[in-house]
Amino acid sequence: MSVNPELRKLDIDIPSQPQALVELSLLMAEEDINLQAAAALVERDMALAAAVMKAVNSSLYGLKGRVQSVHQAITYLGMREVAAITFEMGLRAAFPPAPELEPLWQRAGQRGALMGQLAAKLSLDAWAAHSAGLFEECGKAVLFRHATDHYRAMLRATDNDVDLAGLEHAGFGVSHDALGAALCESWGLGAAAVASVRHHVVAQAAFALPVAETRRTICALSVLAWALMQAPERVEEAANAIAPSAELDLILVMRAVRQVQAQMAEDRAAGR
Repeated sequence: MSVNPELRKLDIDIPSQPQALVELSLLMAEEDINLQAAAALVERDMALAAAVMKAVNSSLYGLKGRVQSVHQAITYLGMREVAAITFEMGLRAAFPPAPELEPLWQRAGQRGALMGQLAAKLSLDAWAAHSAGLFEECGKAVLFRHATDHYRAMLRATDNDVDLAGLEHAGFGVSHDALGAALCESWGLGAAAVASVRHHVVAQAAFALPVAETRRTICALSVLAWALMQAPERVEEAANAIAPSAELDLILVMRAVRQVQAQMAEDRAAGR
């Protein structure tokens, strides 16, 4: 997809989607995913294959025996996990390594997993949710690559995304949420994921979903994931605020949230 013409006028480069992700996106769009084709795609990239094997053999999955092949790993992990690993690697590779970006990538992995888990428990599109979580802050990486020293100063100047977006608008004429949505569009993510990335700053700050946007369920999961990660004491407040406007059953939402919170506590206790 093409980048918004208004953003092109700002002369801020949006990195193109790596070919492996183009092919993987096509596979993920199929109703019956061809695991053999997915395994062959992963195996063509040594770094990606190594990352998938490392993930499946980590303590997180607690498998009794060691997984020996990519196909076997996909069977254990599922395509959503493999796709998430692939997209996360693709994002990292598209931008220069920097200490300032490392927390961003760590949050992306956690947020994507949380949003995917919540979506699965609520019978929503788990891959759209997971990918939206992975890409939510990618606009920051775009601006960091565009003007490293200038943007580094902005990151140091504030600790919240609302103020950061204001600084970005003043300095660049655009904020990271809009740039992130543009990158999502150019990399072929679904409309619901794009909408979540575009509106996440306001939605998380106000616990309110965009009125004009019809695809709001993934954005609602973004708000819940933010609360789980940043303000667990406000999770119930967030759920009460966004569930009705996303047309989600509040009881089911709270059940899903409590289950995910329990898993998070278990993971912390196990040192994962």
